[in-house]
Amino acid sequence: MAKRPAFFIRQEKVIQDIFSFEWFPGFSISQKQKSIESLHQAILKTDADARPLEISTKSNETVGVNLSAFNLRLNNYTLENIFQSAKVFKNGGPYSDILNVPPKAAKRDERLHNSGDLKAFRYQNEDFPLIPKTVFYDFIYIAAVKNSLAADEIKEISSYNYFTDIEFNPGKSINTQARAAALIRLLLDEYGDLPEFSKEDFIQYHKEHIVYDALI
Repeated sequence: MAKRPAFFIRQEKVIQDIFSFEWFPGFSISQKQKSIESLHQAILKTDADARPLEISTKSNETVGVNLSAFNLRLNNYTLENIFQSAKVFKNGGPYSDILNVPPKAAKRDERLHNSGDLKAFRYQNEDFPLIPKTVFYDFIYIAAVKNSLAADEIKEISSYNYFTDIEFNPGKSINTQARAAALIRLLLDEYGDLPEFSKEDFIQYHKEHIVYDALI
C-alpha cells in the first residue's frame, strides 16, 4: 500500500486529503498508470461524484499530460528549468545557465545543493518569497499554462474536481503540479478564465486560498 494526496476545492480553498491505495512497483508507464487508477479508485470510494485527473506525463488523459511541468513552456523554456534557474541561495544564484540544459539535468545541478540555504526566487527581476510555501511555483505554473494551452484546453480543467500527481510525496517535497492545477480550477470557478495578477496580488490571493495541512 502507498499514500498520496489529492487536491480539491472546498469553501473556495484548495485543500488536500491523503488516500491509501495499492502501489504497483516498476518504472514503466503501464505500472505508473495502474497505480494512478488505484489511487483514483480510492478517491471514488470516499466521493462518488469525484472526477479525478492525474497531472503528469503518465496521465491517461491528454489534458493531464499537457499540464505536466515537463511539457509546459514559458518564454520558450520548460517550467522545470525556469523554477530551478530562479533559485537564490545564501551563497549563490540565481544560475541562469540552468535554463539551457535538459529539465532533468536542471533539477540535478550540483549548485542547487551546494550554495547554502534557499533565500528567494528571482524571476523577471522580481524576488518572490519562500512563504507562502508554493507561491512562486504556482505563479509560474499558471503563467506557463496560459502560454502553452489553448483556451478550450484550459477550460477542460473545470471538468475535473480532484487532481493528483503520482510521483509527488509531501513528506519529501513541497511543490506539485496537482496543487497548481487545483488552483487553476478555483480561478476558473471564480473568474471564468485565468486573470492577470501582479506579483503582490497573486501572493495575497494565494495566502487566502491555499491550505497546507496534510502530511504523509
